[in-house]
Amino acid sequence: MLTGKERRYLNGLAHNLKSVVTLGNAGLTDNVINEIDIALKAHELIKVKINHGDRTARTTVNSEIAERTQCHAVKNIGRVFIYYRPAKKPTIKLPAA
Repeated sequence: MLTGKERRYLNGLAHNLKSVVTLGNAGLTDNVINEIDIALKAHELIKVKINHGDRTARTTVNSEIAERTQCHAVKNIGRVFIYYRPAKKPTIKLPAA
């Protein structure tokens, strides 16, 4: 679980990032989960854009992504969601609590 300070820090780092994965009308498929997993392994901190469903559906998809990829859902702004999963040798140093 991330603290508020860690979330704010990661949100600041993610500000200039572009979405690396976009979910379309097909929804959350195994291939999309695989791509998100690959992106998290490569970058630790990523943005995902969810272009379908209403707010409730996007919230459900957000929870499912976090659960299936074992990552932290940092924040969402509209249709853009930020995820973080530390690497075995992390490149992002989180602030002390």
